[in-house]
Formats: sequence, structure tokens, C-alpha cells
Amino acid sequence: MSEIRYEVSDGVAVVTLDAPARRNALTVAMAAELVAAFDEADADDKVGAVVIGGGASFCAGADRGVLAAAGADPAEDERFRDIEVIYQAFLRVGALRSPTIAAVRGAAVGAGMNLVLATDLRVVGQDARLMSGFLRIGMHPGGGHFALLERAGGRESAAAMGLFGATVSGVRAAELGLAWAAVEDAAVDQTAFELAASAAADPQLARRAVASFRRSTGNPGVSWDVGVEVERSPQMWSMRRKDTSRS
Repeated sequence: MSEIRYEVSDGVAVVTLDAPARRNALTVAMAAELVAAFDEADADDKVGAVVIGGGASFCAGADRGVLAAAGADPAEDERFRDIEVIYQAFLRVGALRSPTIAAVRGAAVGAGMNLVLATDLRVVGQDARLMSGFLRIGMHPGGGHFALLERAGGRESAAAMGLFGATVSGVRAAELGLAWAAVEDAAVDQTAFELAASAAADPQLARRAVASFRRSTGNPGVSWDVGVEVERSPQMWSMRRKDTSRS
């Protein structure tokens, strides 16, 4: 069964992660479904904005089974490709032709946090929990995590979350600039949709405007794609180290 729900209303494509039993942790198959949904949104010229949500809990990161398998030999071709598919789940967001909004309730951790930060705008529940989470499980951050954090919240936020394990509430995320608005949980989806619908009223203009926005406001330091490659080697090392420590 599909673990991604996709629907379009008033020019807004709503993409929802739907694997609540594992708090939407990304498997390889689920990540591939996400990419397919984003491809569908791009192919529909009537779509002028995309909202990405996850129900009660946004995304707990990459599935532990995927990480454990990669830990045995992260440079082995199949494992390397599996992690690459997980990366594509959020890298594809940054390449969407339409403006994007994350609607976040519950927890966003690790790769799930990357998915949140990949969007152009974020609406979060006041009690949402945003955390890096990589170092907590003995893993180096990946997917350009530091570049994404710094781009959204500045160097202090990136250090606090990425290096020192700080967990940020939805309210604090809005204060730090990591989110546009922190609202009650029940209002997250509607608030995100209303913002998206404003852009989606003119899909052609929205697509041109967001292309200019991303070119003009990109990170002046290390770019996201470079950040992905900077982090990849030490992340692979940390995966292999974790597997070795279990043997």
C-alpha cells in the first residue's frame, strides 16, 4: 500500500507522509514514492504550490533498518544508492517548480528535519519538536544538514541543534526564523494551505517567482549541494563505525 497521499485542490498539491506506525520514518520505498509525488506535481501546470505534511508526527528521520543496513558497508553499491534515495526525498523538494510549504506537527528529526528545511516556508505546531538527532544515535549529519540549518536559522541555531543536540519547539522555531508561524496543532494544515493557495492562484507566476527567490536568497556560504558532499564521507564513516561497534 502507498505510504504517500497526494491530492490537488485549488492549485495546491498536498503531499502527506502516511506511515504513522513508524512516525513516518523514511524507507527507501517511501522516499521513492515522495519523489514520484513531487514529479507529478511538477508535471501538472495547474499546480502553483506544494504543501508537505505528515499528520500527527511529521517524520522521525530515515528508517533505522535502512541506516543499520548501510552501517555494514555504506560504500557498497546498493547501500550507497539506498542512502542516495533517502537524500533525494528532500533534495527533490528544493528543485520543485512551485513554492513549497512544510506543515509540521509532532516531531521532525534527522532526515525529517532536512525535509522540513528543504521547503521555502514552514508552518509548525506550537508544540512541534524539531531536532537534528544525528549525533544522538552516533551518526554524523548528512544530506547537507548543516547548510540547511544555517540557511534557515543562522549559525547559532545550526550549532545549537546540529552540534549540541538542542531540541527546538514550534514556538522557538518561529522566534529563530526556522518557521514562518507557530500555531495550534489543529490550525497547522489550514494555515499552510491558505498560504499556499495564495501563490497557487497564478501557478505560472508562482513558478517563475520561486525560481527567482531561490536564486536570490540562496546560502552565501557553502551551497546545499556542496554541503551534501561535504557531509557524505564522514556520515559513511559514522555508519560503518556503529556497525563495527556492534560486532
